[in-house]
Amino acid sequence: MAVDRGAQQDRIAGGSWRISERMAADLDVRLGDPVRTVQQTEDGVRVTTRGGTSHDAARAIITLPPTLAGRLEYDPPLPSWRDQLTQKLPSGSVFKVYAVYPTPFWREEGLNGQAGSDRGPVKVTFDNTPPGYDRGILMGFIEAEDGRRWARRTPEERRAAVVDCFVRYFGQRAAEPLEYVERDWMAEEFSRGCYGAHFAPGVWTGFGPALREPVGRLHWAGAECSSVWNGYMEGAVRSGEATADDVVGLLSS
Repeated sequence: MAVDRGAQQDRIAGGSWRISERMAADLDVRLGDPVRTVQQTEDGVRVTTRGGTSHDAARAIITLPPTLAGRLEYDPPLPSWRDQLTQKLPSGSVFKVYAVYPTPFWREEGLNGQAGSDRGPVKVTFDNTPPGYDRGILMGFIEAEDGRRWARRTPEERRAAVVDCFVRYFGQRAAEPLEYVERDWMAEEFSRGCYGAHFAPGVWTGFGPALREPVGRLHWAGAECSSVWNGYMEGAVRSGEATADDVVGLLSS
């Protein structure tokens, strides 16, 4: 959770979605029609969407998190070692929460807005105030068993619990946020959790090679496939570029 020279050091100006926007600027990106089936032959790959549209290619790169990649329909079916891998890589149970205040008051008190605790439901916080923004934003995570338990509570109950945690960390001025926003990543159709795939004991040693090894004309990429910054946006970009280079090399050979 380090900020200085750590995983949380940098912010993306304008929001982290800018990474996707910039990468997609020169591509033919189709939205709103997710892929359902992946059919592989000796000559190529055909992917068919939920809406019934088919797209043909010489090769395909699948970038879904492993557990979601395993939910696609493959023809022929994936080999057992790859399918077994996707069964064993669940995503974490996480809410991301924000509280907006009139000012970043904690800075006035010499605090940096970062906290770590063994008491929940919010055990990790950061100052998420954008540069040049007058108001203050505290961000926190509800994770693991806390995430699963609080997913069954009402939004009002979660808000009260989150604010109580911020008050415990930063004082009574945190009690009255102007706005509260939360995201249940477990409920998101195309993530079903976060931050990344969880390798339980024995999974890496037993199934690790199947994570990136191509299956015929199918290739795998994404944050979980990166050997550097695994599980982070940086890792996803690195993996995507490396896998694309591999495919271009195969197509040009």
